Amino acid sequence: MVVLLYCPQAGASLYSGGQMNGERDDSIRNVEMMRGIAAMVVAYFHCRVIAWVGIRHYSDMPHVALSLDSVLAYLTIPMVWGAIGVPVFFVISGYCIHRGHAEKLARDPCYRLDAADFLVRRFVRIYPVLLCALLLTLALDTVSLHFIPHNDRLRDLSLTTLVANLMALQGIAAPAFGSNGALWTLALEIQFYALYPLLFALQRRLGCNRTLASIAVLNLVSYALFERRGITLFASYWLSWYLGAWIAQWQIAGKRAPAIRLAVPAAALLAAGCVVSFDSQYSAFQLWALAFALFLPLVLQARVGRSLLTRGFEKVGEFSYSLYVVHLPVFVLLVSWLFHSVKPDSIFVSFGFFAIALLVAYVFHLLVERPVLRLLRKMSSQRARRMPAHSAAELLPLDGRR
Repeated sequence: MVVLLYCPQAGASLYSGGQMNGERDDSIRNVEMMRGIAAMVVAYFHCRVIAWVGIRHYSDMPHVALSLDSVLAYLTIPMVWGAIGVPVFFVISGYCIHRGHAEKLARDPCYRLDAADFLVRRFVRIYPVLLCALLLTLALDTVSLHFIPHNDRLRDLSLTTLVANLMALQGIAAPAFGSNGALWTLALEIQFYALYPLLFALQRRLGCNRTLASIAVLNLVSYALFERRGITLFASYWLSWYLGAWIAQWQIAGKRAPAIRLAVPAAALLAAGCVVSFDSQYSAFQLWALAFALFLPLVLQARVGRSLLTRGFEKVGEFSYSLYVVHLPVFVLLVSWLFHSVKPDSIFVSFGFFAIALLVAYVFHLLVERPVLRLLRKMSSQRARRMPAHSAAELLPLDGRR
């Protein structure tokens, strides 16, 4: 489906063919749920690897075939593809960051992104939480090192690596800090944010479709030059992030496609990613990003009931950033302390560790992330008071999230 960069006529009919307030509220809740689900999938994927022997070893061990432990162990087999949560995060991030600015551009073709304000807000959103997560990693890993044998996930805790992680250079000049290997994706997010003002200007000139094509070519070139040589750079993953921004453009234009036209290719791409993941995680990542980009419009349009389960996913979505940046060192400490890094046979241990990580992440969210969100809301209110009323009304709650 072709989506062109917005013209004044398109902006004038934005809400006549787009979302009303109720639909927007549903979209925001659905995005929050997807954040929560993606964060939980990634966290449990890591927990299952760290705190369980694995399905191959388990199947070779003597065990009661139909015991609850055995049944649950086999039911977790799909979690071998738990890394799918990362491209989901990237697509959602691109959508949330671009949506508000794309709306303003659709309303006003003369709109210019305030790059300084955008970068300051991104810095405030990311860095206080990241710094505290790195310090927590240092503390937990230091405790984990007291248990012999050392867990194989305990890595470099040097000041140089700490600084490199703060500068978003993990994967380029240094590894991720300590046991917190998930931070490689946060470096890419920071790089995406730093380049977003340039991307926004480029899209104004080229249009979103040619920008998408250009980034796709850059993705391939960067993979050949850097990713294959072990250098993790934003350009190798930029397509997955921009797909979310492209969907935001598509949605604001009032475009809709029959569910079957999106669901079938999305399912095919999802399955293809699962198949190729055993040979190439990078290829699987790209296929999963494309699959979720097709699936995202269905998520945004869905009317999901307000059940206890959906509210739970929304709640986890609120602290998904905290969960993402603290779960690994928690798992490593628990398995080092309680099992001396010997992976347990029972799948129940991983469930228990996962619950503990959720609790730790929520406390971390209350102590660190929530004050940051309050500060961002205060900054938004101050900015709104300086803006015309029609512009202030366009500020989206999504802008303050991850």
